[in-house]
Amino acid sequence: MTPQTNSRSKPTVTVAGLGPGRPGAITEETRELLGRPGPRFVRTRRHPTAGELGDARAFDDLYDRAESFHQVYEAIGDSVASAAIEHGHAAYLVPGSPLVLERSVRVLRSRSDLEVRLLPAMSFLDEVWARLGVDPVDDGVRLIDGHRFVTEAADQRGPLLVAHVHAQWVLSDIKLAVEADDDQKIIVLQRLGTDDEHVVEVPWNDLDRVVEADHLTSLYIPELHRPVGAELIGSIELMARLRADCPWDRAQDHRSLRKYLMEESYEVLDALDRVIEALSDDDGDRGGTEVARAYEELEGELGDLWFQVLFHSQLAAEQGQFTVVDVARSLTDKMVHRHPHVFARSDHESDAANDDGAARREGVWEERKQAETGRSSAFDGIPTTLPALSLADKVLSRATRALGPPARSGTVVDDVEAVLGSMLVEGDPADTAVGRLIMTAVWLARDRGVDAELAVRAMAQATVAELRGQERPASEGAWVVG
Repeated sequence: MTPQTNSRSKPTVTVAGLGPGRPGAITEETRELLGRPGPRFVRTRRHPTAGELGDARAFDDLYDRAESFHQVYEAIGDSVASAAIEHGHAAYLVPGSPLVLERSVRVLRSRSDLEVRLLPAMSFLDEVWARLGVDPVDDGVRLIDGHRFVTEAADQRGPLLVAHVHAQWVLSDIKLAVEADDDQKIIVLQRLGTDDEHVVEVPWNDLDRVVEADHLTSLYIPELHRPVGAELIGSIELMARLRADCPWDRAQDHRSLRKYLMEESYEVLDALDRVIEALSDDDGDRGGTEVARAYEELEGELGDLWFQVLFHSQLAAEQGQFTVVDVARSLTDKMVHRHPHVFARSDHESDAANDDGAARREGVWEERKQAETGRSSAFDGIPTTLPALSLADKVLSRATRALGPPARSGTVVDDVEAVLGSMLVEGDPADTAVGRLIMTAVWLARDRGVDAELAVRAMAQATVAELRGQERPASEGAWVVG
């Protein structure tokens, strides 16, 4: 029988809130904590009352060095926990109240090796309700994190209070998430409870132009005239309407739509090429006319492709199989599972994914993908309908990952590499020489009455058949291209 751990024997972290900004909002419990000896930390000194914390260590430097907020909060948790483990206790001070939009506190509370004690405080929410004259319960106000506005505010009409609006890019993301009417207004609340308090109503479309965001900025939206995601929901409703009322759409099935999915995919690729070309010609000037025109075309083509996703999802829903919502949920679950370096569920998982860099992350991706699908071979799941060159590239990529690099000495690779070298023209990039070699091979195929597409496809499939046997541990020796 495993003995139970007494939580009192664990190191303790006391987390206290500094209130919304006024020195008078700091509670007596927190002031008493500040007078005790021992290690003391504060998440940021960018707070009006941080000057009272003396030699407390701040973590502002982490925000400049780390690649993501997740890394910042994990690092804060590690530092505070290490101090608590070494000294038996540590104090951690945060703006506002410990349980209101404090992800670093969530990290600390998730640790099994600590006891976390919380000292509540007045949060910025109390100041907000007082300035607005709003009862959040009676009015049904929903609190939204500005970093996740697009997802958390989806299909919401308000009233919404948006917090964590600390930078211009957050304001821009919020503004662009809604196709607002000209009369749509938003209330900006900044530095409430301080001598520099500022509350103003601004037009939605001016949000990121007239407001200078800071770490004490929040937004109040009494009502969204057009909810976030209205266009997405509208496209789903449109698809259902077309299936019900349009004879042509009603007559389609998965088989009849297959060619349209292929066509739309290639048209998206063509539009992408024009965007890339426009950006290159315009030296990255995103405001250029050609760039804007290319992106407008890409927007339309992606819409056509989205329509195909909606159509096949609608057909599946009519068969009682799945809906487009299930497709979105499946995608989210899959991406979270395959990206442990982004959505780490434990410190160990995060370290394993990050320490070995891109190669390790790609390996984790393939390992999890194979486990999800129940595939026994690295070559399972390669789409056989890929164009021949894409199919060959996919096969060789899987083979290299599963079996290591192919043998080179004394093989056809050496011969072709010698030919490639002879085709290099001074000043040409390598891809031009490779393209010239492939075009020559296609000409030779035509000269001998061979369909190059079918020939490459057949060789790719033969390579897969041959290499499946070499995946077994008993297999020895390098594999050979061709």
